[in-house]
Amino acid sequence: MSISTRRWALVAAAALMAPLTLAACGGGGGGGDEDSKTLTIWHYESDDSAMGQAWNKAIEIFKAEHEGVEVKVEKQTFEQIQKNAKIVLTGDDVPDVMEYNKGNATAGQLASQGLLTPLTDVAKEKGWDTKLSGSLATTAKYDENGLMGSGDWFGVPNYGEFVGMYVNQDAFADAGLSVPTSFDEFEQALAAFKAAGITPIATAGAEYPLGQLWYELVLHYGDRQLVNDYQLFENELDWHGDAITQATEKLDEWIKEGYIASDAAGLTAEDMGVSFIAGDYPIMVSGSWWFGRLVADIGDTFQWGQVLFPENKLHPGSSGNIWVVPANADSKTLAEDFIDITLRPEVQNVLGEKGGLPVAGDPSVITDEKTKELTQNFADILGDDGLAFYPDWPVAGFYDVIVSQLQSLVNQSKTPDQVLDGLGEAYTAGKADLLG
Repeated sequence: MSISTRRWALVAAAALMAPLTLAACGGGGGGGDEDSKTLTIWHYESDDSAMGQAWNKAIEIFKAEHEGVEVKVEKQTFEQIQKNAKIVLTGDDVPDVMEYNKGNATAGQLASQGLLTPLTDVAKEKGWDTKLSGSLATTAKYDENGLMGSGDWFGVPNYGEFVGMYVNQDAFADAGLSVPTSFDEFEQALAAFKAAGITPIATAGAEYPLGQLWYELVLHYGDRQLVNDYQLFENELDWHGDAITQATEKLDEWIKEGYIASDAAGLTAEDMGVSFIAGDYPIMVSGSWWFGRLVADIGDTFQWGQVLFPENKLHPGSSGNIWVVPANADSKTLAEDFIDITLRPEVQNVLGEKGGLPVAGDPSVITDEKTKELTQNFADILGDDGLAFYPDWPVAGFYDVIVSQLQSLVNQSKTPDQVLDGLGEAYTAGKADLLG
């Protein structure tokens, strides 16, 4: 059932009066709940979503294997958990396992404050650390400052998301073009469409899409070390280094060539999606979260597909949200059992069939061709350890800075060097605030 606003208020009020309980470092969350007969789960997925259907399958399996244990599912909204989690989790009336957003400012913050149970020992015992490795595991681990990528396991992802390229296959065929598999072919296609009077790339500068297109170019010219420096602060980042400069200059070149609409600076993500669905643009670079919408809204209007950004080995994307176990949970062992079930093939394959991008699924069992294509693209990224996160993640407030700076590039009111200056100044200041 959905938790009520009144319940949130009561829990939050009680939590404000409770002392903060710090979790021990490095250990597993098990023990102390052998006699528990209730597992309380909080999540915010609808029953008809891929995740909601997969979680229901996991609950069905859990009940069959834990006779006599009552499972209580309390559905929240993303906003409720995002806004109230810190207050609620300081109290005693907490869930045993909860879906939560990944990243420094969310799961990392709760972990650093002792509000989440470290799961490192359990991850080793159950094999999560081998099933979920490399870039996929980055959002599961947080250090003592709450920075993702190292330290203890505090969460477990079981689905993913990524940015790729949606293509109107009919538009390519009508122009006598093949869907590009190399970067050179991609640029040739952009030029051919423009020469035919068609603006090729649907994007939006008022929200995230243009920043993700820019980041695809950064990743095209960059490597994993650049990602680690940018996202995880392994080394100082040179904002006028070769890869970032080449990417920004290439985007500027595309703007000048008219491959991006002149009014894109004022368009929203919804504007972008609607225009691609209408067939106005042959290419849209955006996330897997658009997949279901495109299936439903395009229908048989035209043939379309989804491919990875040409020649990139690294791609914007990450695990999905993560399962966490609150430090004050009553049934930690049961929570760990439930998390483990969500990684089993029978649950992962439900995610795959419904387009939910499983982290440990088998694309070959998927019958729908479009869903199989999407899932195989994600599997290919995981196979190359190719998740590179999102451009706005490293520091607080960087999303708005990226949007503003790239709008200036579209409007041609700033040069690439000036844009990089603006990005670098905000990034450096944010990093200093984060690291103290």
